[in-house]
Amino acid sequence: MNIPCRMGWGIALAVAALAVATTARLHADQAEEEAAIRASVAAYVDAFNQGDAEAVAAHWSPAAVYSNPMTGEEVTGRAAIAAEMVKLFQETRGTKIEVDVNSIRFLSPSVAIEEGTARVLRAGEEPDVTVYSCLHVKAGENWLVDRMLEQPRPVWRSNYQHLKNLEWMIGTWVDQDGGATIETTCQWSQNQNFMTRKFSVSIDGGLDMSGVQLIGWDPVAQHIRSWVFDSDGGFGGSTWKKKGNQWIINSAATLPDGRKASAVKTLTVLDDKTITWQAAGRSLDGEILPNIDPIQLTRHIDSE
Repeated sequence: MNIPCRMGWGIALAVAALAVATTARLHADQAEEEAAIRASVAAYVDAFNQGDAEAVAAHWSPAAVYSNPMTGEEVTGRAAIAAEMVKLFQETRGTKIEVDVNSIRFLSPSVAIEEGTARVLRAGEEPDVTVYSCLHVKAGENWLVDRMLEQPRPVWRSNYQHLKNLEWMIGTWVDQDGGATIETTCQWSQNQNFMTRKFSVSIDGGLDMSGVQLIGWDPVAQHIRSWVFDSDGGFGGSTWKKKGNQWIINSAATLPDGRKASAVKTLTVLDDKTITWQAAGRSLDGEILPNIDPIQLTRHIDSE
């Protein structure tokens, strides 16, 4: 009874070993082919920068389609591409290119897609930056370009210029008073269009409440706004206005039970490590509430 079992395990192990060896060989082959494609791209750039139209065209497949990114016109075939390159070099004499290959992905052993960023350099001008996707096919020992799609790189807009006066908030701030601890941590979102501010209130070592605040620029009202959501289910919005070393924040909020609250909060920057927060003009469903005296927060040393 044991012999067939042992034979079964032996076959399974042999198959597994063969699969591992095959996978390793495929990875090794792809690494070699990727290196060959990268070398071909470097040679293409060198030929272009030397203004050698025939050498550039030699990197394209016989039936390749080239689309001029400046005019959108397409030409088909290596000879037509060579003629197009001659025309391009005459019209843009002295133009150079730089290419950053971001990725190479194999669809099959003889077909690969290269993606990257290209920069067209002209003396005394800002470079034109495009992103491209290039289809390579293998012909014999050489990788040739068969198709290329090129378009201007997307321009990401940022409201940093409107929010940079709040950059001092980036980091972690802490206030400890008796058994209560208030901690806020602020960081930039991607493209610096918003600031994300997380806060927590702990009493006697236990978390009492937490929340998040988003701070951004309102392009319609032309001022800074913020939105806050807390762990109890409350939410609200505010407008921000700078006055000297202070930020005046007019806030309106909806409590978890539906009641409405409002206040005028003031953030005062004492120095790069110390701020104070206070609230005045507080009301709850029309009832006036007492002011909250200034609370001092100190920048946490690890956030410097």
